[in-house]
Amino acid sequence: MTTGIPDRPLRILQVLEPSGGGSGRHFLDLCGSLAARGHQVTAIYSPLRAEERFVSELRSLPLKSIHAVRMTRSPSPSDIRAWLAINRVIKAGGPFDVVHGHSSKAGALTRMRMPGAHVPRVYTPHAFRTMDPTLGANGRRIFGGIETLFGKYLTDALICVSRDEQEHAAGELSIPRRVLHTIINGAAPPPTGHRDEIRARLGVPHGAFVFGFVGRLSEQKAPERLISAFQRMAPDAPQSHVVMIGFGPQEADIRGQIADTGFAARIHLTSSVPGPDAMQAFDALVMPSRYEAMSYVMLEAAASGLPMILADVGGASTVLEHGGNGFLVANSDNVAELSEAMKALVVPGTYAHMVAAAVGRKGDYLLDKMIHETERLYLTLASK
Repeated sequence: MTTGIPDRPLRILQVLEPSGGGSGRHFLDLCGSLAARGHQVTAIYSPLRAEERFVSELRSLPLKSIHAVRMTRSPSPSDIRAWLAINRVIKAGGPFDVVHGHSSKAGALTRMRMPGAHVPRVYTPHAFRTMDPTLGANGRRIFGGIETLFGKYLTDALICVSRDEQEHAAGELSIPRRVLHTIINGAAPPPTGHRDEIRARLGVPHGAFVFGFVGRLSEQKAPERLISAFQRMAPDAPQSHVVMIGFGPQEADIRGQIADTGFAARIHLTSSVPGPDAMQAFDALVMPSRYEAMSYVMLEAAASGLPMILADVGGASTVLEHGGNGFLVANSDNVAELSEAMKALVVPGTYAHMVAAAVGRKGDYLLDKMIHETERLYLTLASK
């Protein structure tokens, strides 16, 4: 080798615990695209929180091998078994050029090394737990301490998916900037051509203005904020509807909240339509999350040319110009500002202006750029 670039395909191990949502989408895109570029990709996922669609798509990819290792979300005595199982894959399937852990659990398990030759360890948090503003002091101290320790001493490269996440890593967590790399997520353009069909399937009437939400029904994604905001503005915008795509631990509470709004017929909650497919049925995306790093939902909406209303969380200011292609609102449980932004967006002149701005930015965050930058980082690490 004279260029610092390996003269053979890289042997890459990708490991993920929360097999679904945005991190799952990222994992599938990365594994599939790297394999398509000729690299030998081995994947490990946890079946405990795996969505059926994720497993089906993963197993359809042309990977060298795929392994299911039971990893829990929270710290557990079972972590020892998971760590041993991951290292059995490393021993049997290696030697690897790069081991890449995604999310906090897989990131920790892959960076605790067995003795032997050094293999570069890469970690993508997909939003540090310490970015959650509701995390208490004890949780911040525990999770922050682990991230700082592993970031300083066990990490060859830590990939942040937005500038906000990188500043959090360097500032609050004191992780050395030499290991930090910002690679903004990229998304393939979502499907088009079936707007009317999907709206009919969702029960949305013709001519309705649809505010869309895609995400887990969880505290992080704050779906209750959207419902409360819609309840406030719905009487002033009778043509407006909300479509929510998702499921999760808060589903029963969310369905109860919807029933109590007085506008249940105009709020449609389902998990039967994939999020990317649903984008074409939306007129705007609303994402009221409490914290993010760089949400795939934002990127898919941007790639669809949709105006957005986003809480001011990680990555939001990257894809959204306030007053241009949408509105940036306070990250607050007081939904007055969110409700006013929704009310403003349905005004025809404002909406037309924001659609034009959104369409002009459709090509800014494409998948190929993310894959190219990640591959280049792997090549650099493997050549050292």
